[in-house]
Order: sequence, then structure tokens, then C-alpha cells
Amino acid sequence: MTDFHHALHSLRVWDTELPSFDPASAPPEPLPLFHDWFTAAVAAGQTEPHTLSLATVDEDGRPDVRTVMLHDADARGWHFASHAGSAKGRQLAARPEAALGFYWPVQGRQVRIRGHVTTGTPEEAYEDLHARTTGALAAALVGRQSEVLDSPGTLAEASEAAWHRAEAEPDAPAPSWTLYVVEPAEVEFFQGDARRRHVRLRYRRTADGTWTRELLWP
Repeated sequence: MTDFHHALHSLRVWDTELPSFDPASAPPEPLPLFHDWFTAAVAAGQTEPHTLSLATVDEDGRPDVRTVMLHDADARGWHFASHAGSAKGRQLAARPEAALGFYWPVQGRQVRIRGHVTTGTPEEAYEDLHARTTGALAAALVGRQSEVLDSPGTLAEASEAAWHRAEAEPDAPAPSWTLYVVEPAEVEFFQGDARRRHVRLRYRRTADGTWTRELLWP
């Protein structure tokens, strides 16, 4: 057995007491439950609970996935941001559909979201970026996300210049920075169980805009 396989097979899942979840007590819409689960993950000490997997589809129909940060979750949907010219930005412009996945292992919980993607206004994107750190602004000013990089030195030079500008001009615009909103069509809540009797509750939006709830086999 290789070191990789030894490490892989030595791992255990959820070596901790998991919370219970009664789907009968779930609210009629998914957003309040997401807010509750998110704040519970923070209180339980989950590392970076605001990180999520974002899946899109490229021009050849091949799935693509990466980790991004949640910027908000409100009545409009789940918010994240990126450059319009990045791989994800180009993919969303061509096919504005996405799937999101949150995993909070400290409580054995997952949340999965699928839906149509819209963009916020330029004003919203500006406010989103400038509510963040100087480093976030500097990174946005560098731009060129997902382009081929010829050397680490080129990145270092561009980053240094961007940091100087971000510190000197904290209101500097980054025109390609875009706020995206996933308008949910489906939201699934998964509560792990040590005996593998996992609870899966899925919300599906109906044609009239209301939500229907259904349990899924684990």
C-alpha cells in the first residue's frame, strides 16, 4: 500500500457528535434555514464557512469547478464576485447557470444550490469590492485572472504596482469586477448521520414562485 492509499484509508468521517435535524421543523423557504445553518457553522468553529464550490459549464459543455467566497445571501439569491473576463465570468456570460456547494464537516452538513445567474449593477460591484480589504482591491486591480502567466516575476511586479495604487487610491475602480447572484431553483440541505441515516431535504421552486419541499433518500 502506498503512502497515499494508507493515508486515504486511515481517514474517518465525522468523529464528533453531530447535530440533529428535523425536516418537519424547516421553514417554508430555504433562505432562513441557510442563514441558521451558516451561523451555526460559525458558532461551531467551522473553518472558512463562507467558502463554497462554484460549478459552471464551458463552451464545450464540460463542467468546471473552483472555490470562491460567499458575499451575501438574501432574497435575490446567493452572491459571489469575480472578473467578467475570468474563466468563470466568460462561462457564465455564455451559459448563466451555476451550482454551488457548501460543506461544513464540523457539523456534517452540506448545502447544494442550483439556479440561474444574474449580474449586479456596476454600482453594486463597486460597493462590493470596496467593502473588502486592501489586498482584495489590489488583486482586483491586477486583473488578468485565468490568463497565462509567463513568470512569477511578472506577477510580483504587477501585484506590487497594484498594492501601491490600492493604498494611494482606496476608491480606485476595477471595471471588470462583477457581482454575480445565483437565483435558486433548487436548494438541498444535507445533515449527516453517524449511522448513515442522512437527512436530505430539497426545496424546489415551482412555476408560481413558491417552494415545495421533499425528502430524498441518502
